[in-house]
Amino acid sequence: MQPPGPPPAYSPTNGDFTFVSSADAEDLSGSIASPDVKLNLGGDFIKESTATTFLRQRGYGWLLEVEDDDPEDNKPLLEELDIDLKDIYYKIRCVLMPMPSLGFNRQVVRDNPDFWGPLAVVLFFSMISLYGQFRVVSWIITIWIFGSLTIFLLARVLGGEVAYGQVLGVIGYSLLPLIVIAPVLLVVGSFEVVSTLLKLFGVFWAAYSAASLLVGEEFKTKKPLLIYPIFLLYIYFLSLYTGV
Repeated sequence: MQPPGPPPAYSPTNGDFTFVSSADAEDLSGSIASPDVKLNLGGDFIKESTATTFLRQRGYGWLLEVEDDDPEDNKPLLEELDIDLKDIYYKIRCVLMPMPSLGFNRQVVRDNPDFWGPLAVVLFFSMISLYGQFRVVSWIITIWIFGSLTIFLLARVLGGEVAYGQVLGVIGYSLLPLIVIAPVLLVVGSFEVVSTLLKLFGVFWAAYSAASLLVGEEFKTKKPLLIYPIFLLYIYFLSLYTGV
């Protein structure tokens, strides 16, 4: 029986270590590649930088987190401020043309109140009242706010179901007839009779637009108690414009 031969030579595969003697190690050279660290984000593998790895290892990975964009943060400015130009334009037409025969749904001015439309109307009325009397601007806005508050309190005392925002919007929008007659007054101002009739027409127009929206059927026989102060309020607005 022959003695067993030497074992077969073992060839190391990729990833295994090979032990060599110190004499053979002088002829060896090479380098160790840096680990390929990858981050899984939504199924896609993205290679992290050294700084990213450093921060994550020390517990500062939250600094690298990116929040998803909220669709509500990308709204247009007008939508963010709740300004609907089409709605404001429709309400302006309802106030300037208060006749029911025209087919406008005028109740939208009362039932769907907004702030920016009436404010723009009041500011525009203040601008045309500027010449020689700048102090009138703040006073017109004050009368709009507190005059609307007076009409609101009176309407609630008389049994009306109306909110202050609704009164504020209707009173503000109904200044439009006074704005319409303002340039005409500049032309016919020298004719006293025509000017007076035009002023009365503008005040009646504005008061009718406001009263037809605010004075509902719930007031019954008490309608004149609310129509009269509305009429006086627009007379005062016109006096602020004409300087009387």
